[in-house]
Amino acid sequence: MTIGTDPIQNWAAQAQAEAEARQKKDQTLGIDSFLTLMTAQLKNQDPLKPLEGTEFISQLAQFGTVTGVQEMGTSLETLASSLRATQTLNGSTMIGRDILASADSFDHTQGGSVSGQIDVPAGTTSLQLRITDSTGAVVREIQLETAEGTQNFTWDGMRTDGTQAESDTYDIEAVATVRGETGSLEVLMAGHVASVSMDASGNNLALNTPTLGSISMADVRRVQ
Repeated sequence: MTIGTDPIQNWAAQAQAEAEARQKKDQTLGIDSFLTLMTAQLKNQDPLKPLEGTEFISQLAQFGTVTGVQEMGTSLETLASSLRATQTLNGSTMIGRDILASADSFDHTQGGSVSGQIDVPAGTTSLQLRITDSTGAVVREIQLETAEGTQNFTWDGMRTDGTQAESDTYDIEAVATVRGETGSLEVLMAGHVASVSMDASGNNLALNTPTLGSISMADVRRVQ
């Protein structure tokens, strides 16, 4: 007996085309769709070349693996959503608290003041806090203690000439001489948390402050 065309190959080609079309519409193959394909395969198999039982077992095993991966992905996404919700809820407890975060600029309101801390290393012989405006002009320079440890500072919002600095964004830098070398030290500035939000990626919590703007929770060094 001669068979002009192979029904299995024809069915396989048709099934592949249909699967690719469905994949573009829906990347998930459900159990109902899988059983439908299995039934069609049984109906269209070559009676002279029936599929071995091991082939069905292999296909079922492959489907189980794919389904398991899809379900795991769904579970991980659910877990991630839960963690984000928990992070936001925990972050809400920060509202109204004062924090210290690393910063090199800040938003100043005329008539107000800013404060912060600097960790001074051993061997420091000179420490100066320098505040400059958006043009790079020095607004105020404040001499600080050079003793090793944490040094607090406050800028009262006054310029060197005794006038009030206008509302604007200012840069701040701690210039220190340590063991004969001059460089910059990290400045921790105080900010009051007015609200919290998730960043654009939806993965990181941001603390919104009037002075420091939006600060990542990871950048917070101290909570007061």
